[in-house]
This record gives sequence, C-alpha cells and structure tokens, in this order.
Amino acid sequence: MRFIITLRVNKQRFGRLLPLNYQYEMSAAIYKILSSANEDFASWLHENGFQTCEGKQFKLFTFSRLNVPERRILKQSNQMELKSEYVQWQISFLPENSTEKFIEGIFQDRTFEIGNREAKVQFEVANIEILPPPEFQETMVYNTLSPVSVSFRDGNDRDCYPRNAQEFAEAEWVRERLLVNLLDKYSAFYGEDFCGEQFLDFRALSEPKSSLVSLKAGTSAETKVRGFMCRFALTAPAELQKTAYEAGLGEQNSQGFGCLAVM
Repeated sequence: MRFIITLRVNKQRFGRLLPLNYQYEMSAAIYKILSSANEDFASWLHENGFQTCEGKQFKLFTFSRLNVPERRILKQSNQMELKSEYVQWQISFLPENSTEKFIEGIFQDRTFEIGNREAKVQFEVANIEILPPPEFQETMVYNTLSPVSVSFRDGNDRDCYPRNAQEFAEAEWVRERLLVNLLDKYSAFYGEDFCGEQFLDFRALSEPKSSLVSLKAGTSAETKVRGFMCRFALTAPAELQKTAYEAGLGEQNSQGFGCLAVM
C-alpha cells in the first residue's frame, strides 16, 4: 500500500538546510513515529520484521527520497537547501490489512525533525494520500524514487556492489540477486515459497546513475551503501512485481532504497 505524504517545511524552527545523506534519519523517524503509536508493533518490526524459514528477515516497507521542487545543493558542506515550502514523500508497505487507517492515524498532523547537529529541518505533515495500486503485469516499466542496491559477499565477508553503471545494468549476478531477494520477501510475507515459474529480466532504459549513501554518517557505525537510479523495464511474475513495488526492489529497502514509481 503506497502513501504520498505532503510535508510543510517549517523553516522558522531550525532553518531549511538538510544533509545530503538523510535516508537513515528518515528511516529512524518512521520507526519513532510507529513507536509513538504502537510501541509493540514498532519493536517487533525493528527487531524481527517478516522472516523466512531460513531466518532471513525483512521489514517489507520502503520509501522514496524527498521530492523537492526547488532546492540548492551545497557540495562543500554536503547539504541541501530546501527552497520549497512543501515537499512530497512516498512510503510503501507490503502488508495491507489495517495499514490504511494505521498509517493515516499515526502520521496525521505529525511534526518531526530530520538531520544532524549541522543541518536539520522540521517537517509538518500537511496531507496524506493513498496511491491506488497499478495493474501488475509480467513486464513493467519503472523509475527509481530511491537508489536500487544489490550486493554479494566476497571471500572476506565484505559487501560487494556493482562497480559501475554497466555492471549494474548488464551483469547476470545482479539479476540473480534481485530475483532471490524478491523470492525471499515473498516467502517471508506469505509464509510459503513462491510456487510459480521463477524468472526475472532487468533492462535499463536510461543510463544508471551511481549513488553512494552513508548510513549513520559521522559515527563509528557509519557504513556506505551503493545504489543506482534509472528508468528500467522489469520482467517477472506479476506476484513478484507487486512485491517489488510495495516492499522495494533490491536490498536495504527500510533504509530508503529500491522505491519504485510505475511509468
């Protein structure tokens, strides 16, 4: 279930400067808002999520980057100046039962802050809109609203990401990892393995743009995750298309990766 949330920038509170790496802070804000409404649900979502029989855990939600109509990038300070009074934000959950009223209830009239000590913005929820689901077919065309991240572990147990746009667009291991990830999410949510034909093809329709995102920036736990933004065609069973759209494509979805818009 997809929500479009319109946020008003309260520049009088902290100003209008936001760190360029704000995805972890957005994720933390979601957990905090969920916790304020239902502490048990938020704790369960954070600690466990949905789990496959092999023990893989998924949160099964994703969110977009902020859609800022007018902005100015300050590269030297790694900050962004929000010149728009209003920005939009999409958040998507695979679970549908009770999600609509739950999300509307906890986000309505909500005020929250995103940022760090150097740059912080207070947002006020101005409007919440439910986006009707698309008709899922075997081939869909998407545009990324947040970077799609995919990786594998090397012999030293390190995360390895595509080295460049060409590898992301063409490497067979990328397609294999995307398919396995969707099958695992499906299994975690429905409690059973996907029983249909298993296939996936990914075809970039625009030049993928690399995005290196720092999570927990400036702390001892800082990690860097690489993702790619582009327009692409995805061919897969309709049930897995729904999983990709609602829960995110690729990895690190609950940290703001893999949110898609249907073209």
